Amino acid sequence: MPTRPPLPRSFLWLLPLSFALQLAAIGLLHQYRVRPGHDHFEFGWEMGRVARSIAQGHGFSSPYEGNTGPTAWEPPLYPYLLAGVFKLFGIYSQRSAWVLLSINSLFATLTCIPIYWIAHRTFGERVAIWSAYAWALNPYVWYWSIHWIWDTTFTPLVLTWIFLLALDLSSVAPDALVRGRRNAHTAVWILFGALYAIGALANPTMLAFLPFCGLWIWRQRFRQGLPSLGGVVLSSLVFFAVLSPWVVRNYEVFHRFVFLRDDFGLQLRLGNGPYADGILMAYLQPNLNKLELEKFQNEGELAYAESCKRQAFDWIRTHPARFALISLKRFFYYWNGVPRETNSVAPVDFRTSGFLATSVLALWGAIRALRQKRSGAWLFAGLIIFYPAIYYFVYPHARYRHPIEPELTILIVFLIFEAVRPSGAKAPDISLV
Repeated sequence: MPTRPPLPRSFLWLLPLSFALQLAAIGLLHQYRVRPGHDHFEFGWEMGRVARSIAQGHGFSSPYEGNTGPTAWEPPLYPYLLAGVFKLFGIYSQRSAWVLLSINSLFATLTCIPIYWIAHRTFGERVAIWSAYAWALNPYVWYWSIHWIWDTTFTPLVLTWIFLLALDLSSVAPDALVRGRRNAHTAVWILFGALYAIGALANPTMLAFLPFCGLWIWRQRFRQGLPSLGGVVLSSLVFFAVLSPWVVRNYEVFHRFVFLRDDFGLQLRLGNGPYADGILMAYLQPNLNKLELEKFQNEGELAYAESCKRQAFDWIRTHPARFALISLKRFFYYWNGVPRETNSVAPVDFRTSGFLATSVLALWGAIRALRQKRSGAWLFAGLIIFYPAIYYFVYPHARYRHPIEPELTILIVFLIFEAVRPSGAKAPDISLV
């Protein structure tokens, strides 16, 4: 496993400063005062409801109003974190909001560390330092940590560490095993499987990147004559071992296989139907639609989700051209930003121009890295291609891009440094891509 460079001494002030500024923003902007409407539903939304149920002793259940029984509507990790805070600091209390937003801010701050190591490994010291600064001192990053009580900052932290471990596994030198570092090498495979499972228990969308990531690691190792089968088997066993308690729980509760969550039918219907136009049809959500809530309560969670999925697929089958068109719009909205006005006829919402600009710069940076055959360039490209794919067929949201923002930030900084690099200077010739 490659030796990581030491973190810059500037991190001794950069990380505390970033964390302190986020805490100050929570207080100055009163983000701890979550609006109490709809019985505090905006305090964690469905995850908050499940956490309340856990804290009250009813178990992992009831994502909406009423006691609707055990649920797999959300993955388990973040609701249990919420529940623990509720137990200690009060259900839907301002103290709990302070603690949870502070934890989110800590997650966002700690993401600077893998960002630095990824950028150092792929693009060099200068890009690494400025990428970490760009993340730590970016008010847009702070918005997600101080505004959303959700897994929005935990997911990018875990995914960025997974990305870094993939880079580690892709270039283990053959003589490393000879020098007695076999145990360390095995530990990386174990950590990769465990961390990916933990990430999936927080946000299953992360699994969309797993097949490409695994194949990329295998290809890189194959090119260096390194074995992979044993490591893949070990990592897979750890992955399924970490996931299995939740899968077993779901089977015991629902008497059928439910992998991580069971709300896909509703998510598909919220983006596809007679009035679909490429954005979330929020008025169909059970928390906003009394009729849908009654269906959820009367039919039960699995039957309701299946009914929603059937309605969505029936519409897709009868309107394939429309589905293709709005899927293209969802692709555009994912990278451009979702329009605020659902009845807008303008092809571009200029209020999202900053969002679009960062997308263009990051994609441009990825293309340039590929053309220069930079180390890890295809791993960046695979993340950009595969992670957001599901949202092109369901519906986009600005926070759905945030899990890959760390890698996008690195690519933007890389592109900027390429633009200011003297015209006579040559980019490094790196063969591993």
